[in-house]
Amino acid sequence: MITKNSRNIQQRWSQRLTALIVPLLVLTGCAGASDADEQSAPETGAATTELVNCGVELNIEQTPERVFTVKSSTLELLLALGQEDAIVGSAYLDGPVPEELAPEGWEPNVVADQIPSREIFLSTEPDFVLAGWESNVSVDGIGERDQLAEMNIPAYVLPPACEFDEEVEETVTFDQIFAMFEEVGAIFDAEDQAAELIADQTQQLEAVQALDEEVEVLWYSSGTDAPFVAGAAGTPQMIMEAAGVTNVLDDVARTWFSISWEGFVTEDPDFIVLVDAPWNSAAEKRERLESHPAASKLEAVQEEKYIEIPFAATEAGVRNIDAVNMVAESVAEAQAGQ
Repeated sequence: MITKNSRNIQQRWSQRLTALIVPLLVLTGCAGASDADEQSAPETGAATTELVNCGVELNIEQTPERVFTVKSSTLELLLALGQEDAIVGSAYLDGPVPEELAPEGWEPNVVADQIPSREIFLSTEPDFVLAGWESNVSVDGIGERDQLAEMNIPAYVLPPACEFDEEVEETVTFDQIFAMFEEVGAIFDAEDQAAELIADQTQQLEAVQALDEEVEVLWYSSGTDAPFVAGAAGTPQMIMEAAGVTNVLDDVARTWFSISWEGFVTEDPDFIVLVDAPWNSAAEKRERLESHPAASKLEAVQEEKYIEIPFAATEAGVRNIDAVNMVAESVAEAQAGQ
């Protein structure tokens, strides 16, 4: 069970991150190579990248030049690292690309609203796949990772979004998010850009102001008959902790789960996060709360203490810091107006 005090969990993640980052030393091994080693290296492409990603060994022999991204989190990460020219196709986006991430005049080549067929995927002639979730690379879609490897198309899954067994679910931390930035930056020979991104987000985290009092928040993602809410094992927990608020369901060691409306009302949160997704908008959830016989009586509903966050900012990626600021600023403004 994950409790409000997640220091032990963060320590375990730090240990895992150490094991994760060690393979990166292989990635940059050419930096310490002798002249003879440098002369014998291929004239094109980076040194071979060897790493373990979500339990799968990857050998990436050169810097990817034709990347296919699945989910907004992967597309946005590459844009933040300045790799827009390498993106040949994208699918399963969770919303529009933020203007501050996309270069002027640049538009993603979105080939499918969800997981594309193998034929559509291959028509982009990719040499690399960056997937938001392990389930994005499956036999029913673009192919499993071993199938892609046979076609010389390595597939990298964002580590915080690996499929977890219930026994090993743990809280995601910003240390893990930053390690992911470093690893993807190394794969794309964009270590400097990754370092700048981490420095900027670290500065933003340090600038988050402490709240005047304890605030309890319930994170409502979707669901009509039974609200689908955030437990203590995913990015929403990380976001809430960084914003200085308490997840009312931080004693449930799961990333996401369904709760009854009775349980929802019993929690009686100070604020309610409404996730804004194209398929289930914040406005729809707000209307649902305000028309529900029991939920409509909650103080947070009656006083409209809502925090709207785009779905893409809730997935592990470059916009998690934006979600932190949204939560912290919304609560601070409400406290100032009391």
